[in-house]
Amino acid sequence: MHTKSPVIIDLKFDQEQVAAALKGAFPDREVINLLHPASRKRDLSGVEYAVVWRPGADLFERAKDLKVVFSGGAGVDHVLNLPGLPDVPLVRFVDETLTTRMSEWVVMQCLLHLRQHAAYEALRRERVWRELDQPEASDMTVGIMGFGVLGQDAARKLKTLGFNVIGWSKSGRAVKGFEVFDEAGLNTFLAKTDILVGLLPLTPDTKGIFNTGLFTRLSRKGPFGAPVFINAGRGGSQVEADIVASINDGTLRGASLDVFEQEPLPLESPFWAMDKVFLTPHAAAASDVGALFDHVAIQIARYESGKPLEHLVDRSAGY
Repeated sequence: MHTKSPVIIDLKFDQEQVAAALKGAFPDREVINLLHPASRKRDLSGVEYAVVWRPGADLFERAKDLKVVFSGGAGVDHVLNLPGLPDVPLVRFVDETLTTRMSEWVVMQCLLHLRQHAAYEALRRERVWRELDQPEASDMTVGIMGFGVLGQDAARKLKTLGFNVIGWSKSGRAVKGFEVFDEAGLNTFLAKTDILVGLLPLTPDTKGIFNTGLFTRLSRKGPFGAPVFINAGRGGSQVEADIVASINDGTLRGASLDVFEQEPLPLESPFWAMDKVFLTPHAAAASDVGALFDHVAIQIARYESGKPLEHLVDRSAGY
């Protein structure tokens, strides 16, 4: 009888959540949690599957027989940059819970800016009772850069609230109900965008893409006279010095940031003290660990029964 391969777990998540999610997960195979002290010197030869999020740098040197690597999140740049990554299928995490959480965060941030929450908070601190002019959602165009599963779900929910929504992706692949722009149409896309939402993966092409040169091409015809930048994709896609300067000189009206060039955000970052910037600690769409393990179990079952894996990463594209 064939013994089923163990599964390596190397997730820099809250370990109490990981432990709770592992109860009942993978009932028919051994689980090797590399953050458990007893597993740190474990022989990993012969193990075929690994579930990772910011794993140890020596993982692939120790586990030379892997057949599939699973990312613990939607992003995979943290895996692609690891030394010794084997030439095996890499699967990203796509799950309704992750998608819903991201959309909730994006919608919340768009509404905070639409309803001028930062300005009202500033008035509250000064104990000033004053109503501000209030545009409607239909007066604003939200442009989403990164129009995959997450971007499209956020777009549908924003559209329901009345926002005009357009999309941008490298391919410009058509999406029913939305105007989508490709690389050649970037300037046109930006010129129409009052609220820019970044949901891009981190690739050589997207590193530092959100910079002063891009911000100056955004629409200034909206009701507030200056655009807003929202990013929940990858911190490496933004130039933070440019965001600070653009807010200070009025190029940007405000920003909402969930991801940063360095995480945790350094104490000396100017963002902490900027009233026009909403910050969250890379928490927009935290992975549901139980859902992650269910997803991995389903994909392993597909793989072992000869069916194709789903949500495979195209390494040449970086996502």
